[in-house]
Amino acid sequence: MNKLKGSSGMLLVLIGMVVLAGVLVKGFATGENAVSLGLAVSTVGLVACTMLFCLAGGDFDLSVGSNLALGGVLAAIVTTATKSVPLGIAAALAAGALVGLLNGLVIAKLGINALITTLATMQIVRGITNIVSGGSPKTCSVVGFDGLGKSAIAGVPSPIALTILFFLVFGFILNRTVFGRDTLAIGGNPEASRLAGIKVEATKVWIFVLSGIVAAFAGCVQASRLLAASNNAGEKLELQAISACVLGGVSLAGGVGTMSGVVVGVLIMGVVQNAMSLMNIDTFYQMVVTGAILLAAVVFDKVKTAQNEKRSSRGTA
Repeated sequence: MNKLKGSSGMLLVLIGMVVLAGVLVKGFATGENAVSLGLAVSTVGLVACTMLFCLAGGDFDLSVGSNLALGGVLAAIVTTATKSVPLGIAAALAAGALVGLLNGLVIAKLGINALITTLATMQIVRGITNIVSGGSPKTCSVVGFDGLGKSAIAGVPSPIALTILFFLVFGFILNRTVFGRDTLAIGGNPEASRLAGIKVEATKVWIFVLSGIVAAFAGCVQASRLLAASNNAGEKLELQAISACVLGGVSLAGGVGTMSGVVVGVLIMGVVQNAMSLMNIDTFYQMVVTGAILLAAVVFDKVKTAQNEKRSSRGTA
């Protein structure tokens, strides 16, 4: 019940923001801007799908932005070299999986804190991206490379359609599969989960592998859309994805999270940034607002967690 209340509360906030922006911001309430908004949030949306699993499992992944950049660069370079789009995408996904596997093994098997581990791999992968790219963006003019980013599915731009598909697939995995239930159980109480027979370490490794693969795929989509891959792509993406998840009711303490809530959180972040851009608000001020939203999300999570703990203590008293 508490989860539903939290999700519905943020949904009301989103609706209020959309109505307010539609009335006060010129150009917001148009079909063209709706498409622009969808494209703008598609990258964060893709990454947030698996960031939800990281957070719900009691961890987080700060390397997703660097993983996205590496995935895009590798896709562009390999596709250009081989003239094969599938090979380029496969190379990107393989690299993302390897980074995720490294994160998962260090965190789950060695017991190293996720903050330290993914902060380190964030720097390592960003460095590798700059080495591979030579420190400059990589373009790709191979026919078909723009398929992921510039085509349309049933009239919907492919980045938006793919993001919706990922929301549905990972929402199903979270709610309807053993893997999803195990993820929430591990985030709630790792030791109890282990005693209940859940393979805690293996599940955590798979969560980070999925996070790496999805981040790399998001890099492929972005590079396809722009016909170029930047070595600086994905900077601050991890903070945006975490903010969106927390705004959507995902607990930083683990064990709590819904995909519908994440969708709402992603849209809230997108509406704020879109409205500020339409109002020609300076980028530096936008950074302040985005940071304030992250702080508000963390405070909200802390207050909500404290309230839930009070209710639990009263129930057991």
